[in-house]
Amino acid sequence: MTQALRLGIAGLGTVGASVVRMVARRAEAISATAGRPVRVTAVAARDRTRDRGLDLQGVTWFDDPVALARSAEVDCVVELIGGAEGKARETVEAALSAGKHVVTANKALLAKHGPALARAAEASGVALAFEASAAGGIPVVKALREALAGNRISRVYGILNGTCNYILSRMELEGLTFEACLKDAQALGYAEADPTFDVEGFDTAHKLAILTSLAFGTELDAEGVSVEGISAITPLDLRMADELGYRIKLLGVAEATAGGVEQRVHPTMVPKSSAIAQVMGVTNAVTIDTDALRELTLIGPGAGGEATASAVVADIADVAAGRTPPAFGRPVAALTAPVRAEMQRHEGGYYIRLTVHDRPGVAAGVATKMAEREISLESILQHRSENAVARDRHGRSGLPVPLVLITYAATEAAIRESLDAMAADGLLSEPPQLIRIERE
Repeated sequence: MTQALRLGIAGLGTVGASVVRMVARRAEAISATAGRPVRVTAVAARDRTRDRGLDLQGVTWFDDPVALARSAEVDCVVELIGGAEGKARETVEAALSAGKHVVTANKALLAKHGPALARAAEASGVALAFEASAAGGIPVVKALREALAGNRISRVYGILNGTCNYILSRMELEGLTFEACLKDAQALGYAEADPTFDVEGFDTAHKLAILTSLAFGTELDAEGVSVEGISAITPLDLRMADELGYRIKLLGVAEATAGGVEQRVHPTMVPKSSAIAQVMGVTNAVTIDTDALRELTLIGPGAGGEATASAVVADIADVAAGRTPPAFGRPVAALTAPVRAEMQRHEGGYYIRLTVHDRPGVAAGVATKMAEREISLESILQHRSENAVARDRHGRSGLPVPLVLITYAATEAAIRESLDAMAADGLLSEPPQLIRIERE
């Protein structure tokens, strides 16, 4: 086929502008690999007067992206508006209904409406491609959907949000508070003015839900993800992790268990020796555990105009070449219903930081509550209060001090019950800090 694939770019922000530039810059190479030319014929954005540094001569401008999606000048709509509803959803639905291919980076849209959009794409015989939705420039969607077809996947986990990884990296390396690092991240453009979606784990949860469906052949189940963010992590937790041989990362984890598929997002202690522990700053990483390859780790930029545009253009090249596999690796009708593994049944090691009064019997009382629920302790660390001055003859001050417990494998339910029992007995002076451990 020599007729050009005509692109309509809906959204000309950082990513959209980067896509336009990349398509122009790599036109010859894309044409050679796809077997046909690719060119931008239409764009849609709210502000026509903004200088984006783009040559849009001969390109049709639409104020309404839905009109662009229905235009006869467009074969493939590239949706880069963002958001699960509104114009983003309307644009994609209009494009699929009109029999046009869709390329998108919109994880929120896919997390909420992915199955319905995939059905619409199948009904129209067109592609719904979303490499850029899960880990920026890392080609993990293609790896899960195509490259690992001969593997049985048991677990997918990774650092899927550069903002959180940047904050945790700065906190660890410089001993700064979460609040100070968040302020810097906002100043550098890594975090939004309202950072909740990132730092409380929701962005990671949307990406994880997409990867889970691809890895396990299940219907997308974003509501089944257990989510915790990083805002409660303190410099003390990072110092203790370092002392114990770990780093703290916000991980998204999807794992096949006897009770179903666990989907969880939470701060996690990972061994310093692991590949994922070496990933610092705004970089993303995804590790895939399989029966044949054992462990495959993909590392790269998770956000930014060029990185995201790289994944978008890869999808465009596939569409141009006629490579249009089912969106989630198999027809929607062949996806299995998700069986959620309850978080309370999760089993693993735990880091637990308690704030207790520095007085006789407290440590023993804590150990008893754990033993009553058959929780075995790997280690107990107690750091004396640095500001305590009055101490008894045993060196105890009676003031609150941190007591850190590392457990062997235990269930989430048993851990939670033991902490509730400690609080009920007045052993804790502050709410406990709990961080799960992901061992190699």
